[in-house]
Amino acid sequence: MQETTRLAGLIQERLDDEISRHEASLDARGPDATPIFDECRAFLTGGKRLRARFAVMGFQAVQPLDLTAPPSSRVAAVLDAACALEMFHAAALIHDDIIDRSDTRRGRAAAHHLFARHHRDHGWRGEARHFGISTAILLGDLLQSWADELFERATITLDAPRSARNHFNRMRSEVAIGQYLDVVEEQQPGFAEESVQLERSTRVLVYKSAKYSVEAPLLIGGALAAASDEQEQALSEFGLPVGVAFQLRDDLLGVFGDPSVTGKPAGDDLLEGKRTVLTTLARGALPTSQQRLFD
Repeated sequence: MQETTRLAGLIQERLDDEISRHEASLDARGPDATPIFDECRAFLTGGKRLRARFAVMGFQAVQPLDLTAPPSSRVAAVLDAACALEMFHAAALIHDDIIDRSDTRRGRAAAHHLFARHHRDHGWRGEARHFGISTAILLGDLLQSWADELFERATITLDAPRSARNHFNRMRSEVAIGQYLDVVEEQQPGFAEESVQLERSTRVLVYKSAKYSVEAPLLIGGALAAASDEQEQALSEFGLPVGVAFQLRDDLLGVFGDPSVTGKPAGDDLLEGKRTVLTTLARGALPTSQQRLFD
């Protein structure tokens, strides 16, 4: 527990330093861009740091890494990779909130709502909602760019094998495809036959979240430490079912969770018509007449 707390602190410090570095390097931008950097800091403060921690654990599963020792270039590089995952995750959440039309994230207004409010507060011309969405998309793009820079720096410092970059690239592609499958599923006119629907809902869960939450960070960390094929296989066999369990639990919290604890409203998935594994199983347990009402 002590090491986990220390790791979270190290990641936060590094994220703050990285945002400040980018802000300083872009100082010719003028004061109008300040809200972008402010929201970067705010959005990247706190959170579970799940992906960053699994990346460090993946590295530690292959090579020892003492986070309590004096700072070294090796530790710094592993933290860079972990922070790259956090930046990518933040970008994915910002874009996901736009797609899902979510109002809140982590107990505060979603980024596109914050920027819409910024527009209204300044009395600018045009539509506040459009400005908010446009700016949030750009913020997500910016964080993805910074994530790529950080990860590249980490691989160079560690002289990591190409597999580390391959895992990072594959993770980003899988998240985008998983998100698309989720959007497509919402557009279907009704539920498919239960076994077919369950397979489709599980595919969305795996590619949008499960692989990216646990398996991919473990594989990325392991690859940075030059894991063997056997070690990567072991990390994958552990990481994927844990990622599935994490997302199943998250789906439960999305319907029945306490917003004051989860930081997001309960019921958004239902309002968006998401055919999750939870809703598919619930529907299958109902008699036909109630299934129509549920639909």
